[in-house]
Formats: sequence, structure tokens, C-alpha cells
Amino acid sequence: MGRGAPGHRRAPDPQGRRRPQAPHPRGGGLLVTDGPGYRADVDDEQLDLNRFSTLTGRARQELAAGDVAAAAEQLRAALALWRGPVMAGLGGDTVTAAATALDERRLAAAEQLFQLRLNEGEAAELVGDLRELIAEQPLRETLRGQLMLALYRSGRAAEALEEYGKVRDLLVEELGIDPGPRLVKLYEAILRDSDELAGPERAEATAPARPAATGTPPPAAQPSGGPLSTLPYDLTDFTGRDDELRRLLGFAEGDAEHGTRIVAVDGMGGSGKTSLAVRAAHLMADGYPDGRLFVDLRGYSPGEEPRRPSAVLASLLRTLGVPDQQIPEEEGGRAALWRATLSGRRVLLLLDNALDVAQVLPLLPASPGCLVLVTSRTRLIDLDGAEWISIGVLPAADSSSLLAETLGAQRMAAEPEAVAELAELCGHLPLALRIASARLRNRSRWTVQYLVDRLRDETRRLGELSSGERSVAATIQLSFQAMEEEARAAFRLLGLHLGADIDVHAAAALLGADLRAAEDLLEQLLDVHLAQQHVLGRYCLHDLVRSFAQSLRTEATATADGAAVERIVDYYVAASEEGCAVLFPGRVRHSVQLPATPAELPALSRPEQSRGWFDQESVALLAAVTLAHERGLDRHVGALARNVMFYLNLRSSIDDYERVALLAVDSARRQGEPRALEISLSNLTNAHWKLGRFQDGIAVAKEALEIARASGNTHGEAVCLDQLGLLHSSLGRLREARADLTRAVELLDNPASKAMALCNLSTVHAWLGQYDDAAAAAGEALRLGCADGAWLNEITALNDLAIARLGLGRPDQAATCLEKALRIGDESELPEELALAFALAADAAHRLQQTTSASAHEERALELVRARGTAVRRCQVENIIGRLRRHRGAYAQALELHESAARWAGEIDYRVELARAFDGMAQAAKALGDTSSATRSRERADALFAGMGVPDEAR
Repeated sequence: MGRGAPGHRRAPDPQGRRRPQAPHPRGGGLLVTDGPGYRADVDDEQLDLNRFSTLTGRARQELAAGDVAAAAEQLRAALALWRGPVMAGLGGDTVTAAATALDERRLAAAEQLFQLRLNEGEAAELVGDLRELIAEQPLRETLRGQLMLALYRSGRAAEALEEYGKVRDLLVEELGIDPGPRLVKLYEAILRDSDELAGPERAEATAPARPAATGTPPPAAQPSGGPLSTLPYDLTDFTGRDDELRRLLGFAEGDAEHGTRIVAVDGMGGSGKTSLAVRAAHLMADGYPDGRLFVDLRGYSPGEEPRRPSAVLASLLRTLGVPDQQIPEEEGGRAALWRATLSGRRVLLLLDNALDVAQVLPLLPASPGCLVLVTSRTRLIDLDGAEWISIGVLPAADSSSLLAETLGAQRMAAEPEAVAELAELCGHLPLALRIASARLRNRSRWTVQYLVDRLRDETRRLGELSSGERSVAATIQLSFQAMEEEARAAFRLLGLHLGADIDVHAAAALLGADLRAAEDLLEQLLDVHLAQQHVLGRYCLHDLVRSFAQSLRTEATATADGAAVERIVDYYVAASEEGCAVLFPGRVRHSVQLPATPAELPALSRPEQSRGWFDQESVALLAAVTLAHERGLDRHVGALARNVMFYLNLRSSIDDYERVALLAVDSARRQGEPRALEISLSNLTNAHWKLGRFQDGIAVAKEALEIARASGNTHGEAVCLDQLGLLHSSLGRLREARADLTRAVELLDNPASKAMALCNLSTVHAWLGQYDDAAAAAGEALRLGCADGAWLNEITALNDLAIARLGLGRPDQAATCLEKALRIGDESELPEELALAFALAADAAHRLQQTTSASAHEERALELVRARGTAVRRCQVENIIGRLRRHRGAYAQALELHESAARWAGEIDYRVELARAFDGMAQAAKALGDTSSATRSRERADALFAGMGVPDEAR
């Protein structure tokens, strides 16, 4: 049987008669004309194919009867019929497919014969035949294993090991895969010179089992004789994941009377899913004596297609000892045989790197004694009956433990801060941590700090996190490539959003999509672990995933990226404008002069909604201002920065306030719009005052004042005068300040702005000892603030009114004001004003001899101002509390508070409070008997008070 197609049986005509044969000069009547073609008119026994099938069938019967020698003879006779490849490579696709199937039958018979001969003790005499067939089929692992065993039993172990090296190199070069687990186990057994490979009685332990006539074969054993296991090695430095491991083991040990238990682990690439599953599998291995099997499904493997269930089933069946000739061709038959083979047995199956449910379902056993562990980058939500464990990045403590295991305790101890930063820069991702550790071990002269410095450059970070074949970027790339093109484009755009996280409304604006489409996309990214969700409704990208998304931007995407940035900034301008209108109803409105955004805005109609939105979007809003400035969207910067600064002032985030103000000023200068520049300069002035940079504030305020007067903007002029008055008063120029503030009050007609100017004027009156005028100004400010609904101004006005009433000797009236201020105040909003209210309340309570309340208010004031207060308010509060403790006789505590106030006031040249600090230090030092210190402090205080024109009664 060889060249030429297998013959056909002689067919009768429709009446059952034989058709006349056309004579042929050399065909002996075998070929007859039939319709448009020819056919061979032969008996069954004249066809090699039929004879081959008959002989192999008899071999199976002989084996079933236990006559191995007779079975071998039948197989020899069957193989003798072959005289080369079927059709010798001739014919089309259909003929080629048929020829391949027939040749597979020949190879299966040959492997069966070789195995029988090995079982009967033959070895050296098989080597030549095996080499000849391997030359035809170099990738056939079963043949190679039989040759290795034959060589080993012939005393040629070195040649056997050499054969393994040959097939391993060939498989890697041709297919990109490693040898199968059974060949690996045989190789390891030969290395160990295992006694169990020496005789024919154990040959089946290392080579394909002989076919059984009926029933299913038992699972194969390892060469060592123990349970079959193809699990990867368990990491010796496996660290962390205690909670996840405990849950996984708990799920695996649960009740499974009605079927196989399934536990699935999902997480982003590099999160350590496989390591966790392998650790669990090894811990549970003793409970599965019939086998512990590992399969890489290659759902996300570089350069490889996901493995088809049919191929995986065939591999699993071979691993369990099922001969090739007994494995059905179709997937359904293989799945049925797989389930039947495992029936009644306890097997642990670890399916790693699954792509989807369709790849997993055919591989699931049905036996209640089995356990299946599945790992995947996506949650296979259609895998019914599975228990799920999603893993994220490592906690900081576990990251440190992993680095300690991989770097060594000595290196950890030498650079603890650098190691902590390394974990942060690696995003606490196990793969990144291991790559970083590997690079440090490979570069013995590198310090941890040196690698940290390299990783700080975000544009290089992914490139740095690569070692050998392992790469964080390549791992993320696999998940990215698995998505549809539309999803990939959207993912790239999400990398433009620089906030800590993003909600559906912002995502829809960024993508130019409706809310439903944006949410579907975010959920898709969540399913494949390219996005995370720590809070319901908000999505974020892991730092390294974000870096990858940003690396996808090219010149070709520049237009789309620019449009996306403008959409998101438009959205933030519109949403922040609406939120500010709710939170700050009394502020002056300015036209943003920008087209309306088509994006749908979130609900912001109530103060708590707007406050919550600003809190959630604070990082994104800061980033949006920066991004708009970088992209030259100067009109957007001005509008957005003003809204953001209102919120930052509310939260006393003054450093951020100043950064945003500087960007707004720069954009206004580039824009060449005087009104925008005036507003931005005014906001920057406010930041300078709060940060104690009074001289800088005066310079900026004067520039804004010139612009306002040149354009005839009366309101702008008044605001600048108000600010100049505040700054001059802080520097002790009280009479100049009073003049500026009085003029500002006259010019202002906006209630909220006028109320603030009145509060500033009240402060100057109080410093000059003019307490009636201070009370009048504060009372008017309170009336305007309440009328306009600006409750934040109300707290400031209540504090100023309390100061005036304390100066007038009316502590009960002051206490009433402060009770209201503390009642409406919130420590998260303008905490420095609330700290001042607590300090003043302590003063009022002290004068009213309410000692307990006074002490409690003192402690709360100090705690709050030291945690979140500005320098301006800190020295003011510490001076008040120092004075109260001095009056109680706690002179040492008072001296400490006044000295602290002097340091803070001196750093910013806050003259009034510096003078009060020296005055308090003089009195405390005198009470403590330190006359010289008291004298020095008194002289400095008197000089400052005199220079400012502060009367004795106001000191």
C-alpha cells in the first residue's frame, strides 16, 4: 500500500448483475469503464487498506486475549503492507487530508508495535528501526521517547539524553513549544538513572500504554511510581496573597457532591495569578492521588494562538496514557473520553491563561472527585458554578516582603526608603517587582536608589521594567491586542485622563460617546483587568497600564488626541461652573466665552452633590488645568482655573491654589486678554497672602489694579484695593490699609465681595483698638453674607464680630457669635477659620470662667490649625492660646506657644502677630524669672507696636 489511491469494491448494477468488464491489455480485467470514469473491480482481500485494517483489528483481539507475541506478529504484517507515503504527496487538498489520516494510522500501529517489543525486553534491536521512522517524523514525541528508552536500556544513557536535547531544540525552533510532560519526566528519570526504567515490567510507566480493548485506561504514573503530576514548580519565594490563598483553599475544599468543583482566579497581567494557583495546587496535591495536571491554554501568550480545546483534550488524554489510536478525531468524542477516563477518579486540573469560556468548558471533568483551577485575565462570567477570586496589586507590606525575599534582607536594610519607593514605582505589581529585583541582582553595582532614579522617568519606566523574556509592557500588550479596534482606540484616549480615577460622565466626554457606550467600554476594560474599580462608579488605570496607554500616542493619533483633550476640558469647565454656582452663590459671575459642551453633566443641583463631585474630581481637575495649559487652551485655562481655585480655597489647599493661579496668569498673558489677566492676577494675589508672601502679593495686586483702572473696571479696582489693604495690614501698615479698605467698601456693590472687604476692614479697626468700628463693619459683613447665602463669609464675619465684642468686654455676646460659627462650620472647609473660631471660643469661655469648655476649645484649635491651617492663622491662634495659658499661670506652655507664633510670624513678616508674640514672650519670661529674655522681647514688641500705631489697649 503506497503510491496510488486505495481501491474500490466491485459494485453491482441497479439490477444486481455484474456489468461487463472491458478488457485491458495489462490490467487483467481489474479496471472497468464506469460512466465518465474508471473503477477498480477487486475483492476485499486484494486491497492493502482493508488488509491493514483487518490485521490491526486482529492485533487488538490478540492483546485482549493476552497473547502479546501474536499481536506483535499481526502488527508486523500490517506494517509490511506499507511501501511509502500514500499517493506520494500527489493530489489536491482532499486527497492530502485523506493521505494524512491514513499515515497517522500507520504511525500509531508502528508506535504500538515498538511498545510491545519494548515491553517484551527488546532494546538495542529497536534503535535502528526507531531512528529510521524518526527521520520521517522528527517531531513525534512518542517515537522519540521510545528511542530514548531503548537507548537507555541498551546502556547508552548519554545518547538517550542527547535525543531529548535534539527534540527539545527542534520543538522550540519549529513550533515554539517545549517537550510534553511525559517526555520531560522520562528525561528526568534517565538523569536520575531510575531503576524503574531498567526492565520491561515498568516500561508502561514511561511510554504510551498499550491499547485496551474495552474500558478506559488508568491514569499514568510518573517514572518515580508516584501520582502523575505536571504542575510547574512552586516558587520558593512566593510571598503574600494570604487572604486570597485562604479563600481559594476554602472554595476548593467546599462541598462538591453534584459535580466537579471549579475555582477561577482573575486579575491583570503580571498580578501573580498563576503563582497563586500553583501554590494552592501544590498545597492540595495530596488530596488528588490520581493526577495533578497543568495546561497552559495560551490565551494571552506572546506570538502564540490560544490552544484549541480539541488539541488540549488530546494532550491530556495522552498524558493519562491513552494511545493515539484510541483518541477520537472530533472534539466531542475527545471530551466524552476525557470525562469517562476521569470517572471515579480524583484529579486536580490547573487550566492556566484561559482566553474565554469556550476554551474551558470542553475541558471540565464531570467527576465529583475532581477540582479545576482556572486562571484568566478576564472574569469568565459564563462559567457557571465557578467560585471567583479577583486579585489586584499587592498590599504595600506584601510588596516589601517580596522585595526582601528577592533582594535579600541586607539590601533592604541598607536602603529602606529607596526600596519603599521602588515598590511604589512598580505599582506593587508582582511581575514588575520581580523584574526590578532581577535587574538589581544582575547589576551588582547598582544601588536600589539608582534603579529608582531611572524608574522615576515615566516615559522610560516600562522600558526599564523588562528583563530577559519578561516585560511588563509585553504583558499589558497581550491584553490590549485581545480587544476590538474600537476598544483599543478608546483605551488609548483614556490614557489622556490624568486623574486618579474617572467616572462615566467624564469618560463619555473624553471619548465623545454617550453615557451607556462609555460605561460599556469601562466595564469591558474592567473585565479584562485593564481598568480597576476601587469605588463603585469610578474606574482607574493602574499606573503602569496608564503609562502603556500613554505610550500608544503617536503623530498619527495627534488630531484625535487633541480633540479628546478639548472635549474633557470643556466638560470640566461646564461641570465646575455649575458646581461653583451652587457652592458659592454670591460670587461674581464671568462669561466663560466657550461653546457649550455636548457632554451630559452629573447631578450638581444640591450643595452636597457639588461638594462631593469636586472632592472626587479634585486630582483630575488639577491635571486638566495643567493639560489645557500645555496644549495652549488658554481660554479654557482661565475659566477652569478660577472655578478650581474657589474649591481649593474652600479646602485650604493653598499650595495647589498657587500652582493653578500661576498657570492661569501665564495663559492670560499668552492670550493677551486684559480682563482675564486681571482676574488671574487677583487670584494669585489671594494665594500669596494665604502663603504669607505679602510683598509678592502687593506687586501682583498693583499690576492687577493698573489693568482694572485702565479698562474702567470699577469692581476689579475695588477688589484690588481690598487685597492691597489686607496685604498692607499684614505688614503692619495699618493706616494705609484702612484707607485702601475703606475705598474698596465704597466701590463694591457685589454683596459677597463687599462682605469680605468689610471683614478685612473690621480686622484693621480691631488692631487699631477701634472696636466699635470693628463691630459695625463685621455686623454689616454678616448681614450681607447671610442675605447672599454665602455661609463661608458668614463664619469669617462671625469671627471678626466676636473679636470686636471681646475687645469691647462683651464675652457673652462673643460666645453667642462663636457658637453659631462652630455650628455651621465644617473642619473640611476653611479649617483655618474654624481653628480661629475655636481659639476665640476658648477666650470667651475663659472670660466667662467656663474652664472646662475653654480647655477643650484650646486643644481643638491647636490640633486643627497645626494640621491644616495656614501660617497666617497658626501664629494668630497660637498667640491667643498662649495668652490664655499665661493668664492661667501655665507660663512655660505660654512661652512655648508664643515662641512658635514668633517663628511662624517672623518667617512671613506678619507684623501684628509678631509683635503680639514678642509681647507674650516678654510677659511669660518675666513670670518665669528670665528678666533678660523678658527685656529683649519687650523692646522688640514695643518697637513693632509703635511702628504700626497700635495703642496699648489693643495689644
